[in-house]
Amino acid sequence: MNLQASMRYLVALSEHRHFGRAAAACHITQPALSNAMRALENEFKVVIVKRGRNYVGLTPEGDRVLATAQRMLHEHNLLRQELESELHRPRGPLRMGAVPTAIPVLARFAAILQAKHPGIVPTVLSLSSQEMETGLETLSLDLALGYTERMSLRDVQLNAWPQFTEHYFLLRRADKPHADCLQIGSPIRWADAAREPMAMLGPQMHNRTIIDSAFVTAGVPIVPAFETNSILTLALSVVAGSVSSVMPGALVGAVRGYRELEALPLVDPVIRTPIGFMAHAGVRPSRALEAALALAQDEGWLRLTAAHSGLLMA
Repeated sequence: MNLQASMRYLVALSEHRHFGRAAAACHITQPALSNAMRALENEFKVVIVKRGRNYVGLTPEGDRVLATAQRMLHEHNLLRQELESELHRPRGPLRMGAVPTAIPVLARFAAILQAKHPGIVPTVLSLSSQEMETGLETLSLDLALGYTERMSLRDVQLNAWPQFTEHYFLLRRADKPHADCLQIGSPIRWADAAREPMAMLGPQMHNRTIIDSAFVTAGVPIVPAFETNSILTLALSVVAGSVSSVMPGALVGAVRGYRELEALPLVDPVIRTPIGFMAHAGVRPSRALEAALALAQDEGWLRLTAAHSGLLMA
């Protein structure tokens, strides 16, 4: 039995929660994956996978083997990066996730990081807050950009690097297109914004929880005109349709090229949300992650981020 391969298959099974999808992700057949799970059970003399027609989950003993597998694969990746990297030339993969509303910032970050360190191969994922927290906990994610106020919700210890503070805008079509790009208009109260038909992210997103709470605080809870889990759909629905949306500055900054739009800062209440990078505090960072964290604290990067988020006044 190839122990490392079998551990990798176990991690994939836990992530995909489906034998067929896990096997496809590992480029093996489903029977081969099932045989690898049985080999692990024989090796450790415990039942790892709960039996059923479909994947049901792992046993308590299986969860312990999984935790070891995740750390073993993480250490293997660290060692490989250290052996392949030269001094000041980090190499290797780097998996990063962001909440949908922070994806424009993470995309810019990944592009700058890769240009600075061509040996790093970033993967950028759009994830819910819960998915990101699970990814950090299971070591399937190296770095996450999201709501640092949620860090206490999990048992896992995280380190955080503040990036910016989000402000919120009502994004809507202007009465007539502007000369060159989207314009920032006068502030508007949440209660007045509630009169607009609204496109919003789905209720599973923490961003939606923040926005719903603001409307409730303003005394005007709303029902959206439609929902989506895609920030691109959210923006294009305002461009092409008759709906408006509430967006943080990072998203407004990403659609500034649409001169038919305007963004109005939302007040009464004034909502401020801290956004930061987060990483697992209990594991040794890879060379690639060390390079990413150095960039995350670079003054030039933080100035650039401020110019494309928050109040968009930098």
